[in-house]
Amino acid sequence: MTTIRIAAALLIRPDGHTLLVRKRGASAFMQPGGKIGPGETPDAALARELKEEIDLHVEPASFEVLGRFSAEASNEPGHRVHADVFLVKTEQVHFHPAAEIEEAKWVSPFDIDGVALAPLTADQILPHYRELIGGRSTRRR
Repeated sequence: MTTIRIAAALLIRPDGHTLLVRKRGASAFMQPGGKIGPGETPDAALARELKEEIDLHVEPASFEVLGRFSAEASNEPGHRVHADVFLVKTEQVHFHPAAEIEEAKWVSPFDIDGVALAPLTADQILPHYRELIGGRSTRRR
């Protein structure tokens, strides 16, 4: 199985919702981010991808390392993604999808029914995030 190295953001706003993106031609939502280029550090790659995908300008120094996660690739059969994931906090609420991003949406980490999620998001990142915030109320709002 081929491995794809990516950098991804658990991008959160003050109310705890996280931004997910859907690439053009794909059905699953995932964290914003993308492939790490040759000679690029994961945090530099993420800053570049956030600017390209959703026009968010952030300094890598503001990122908090969450860890490395791995899952089956959502859009590339027979591939596995290895992701360096960073917590990125923002006050910005509206984003303008660009590059290959078709749609961006804010979701509660506790209420994702009906949202198609990439395996890395569904099985690794969102469960980790829920654990980080201590399993706050799971009721719907």
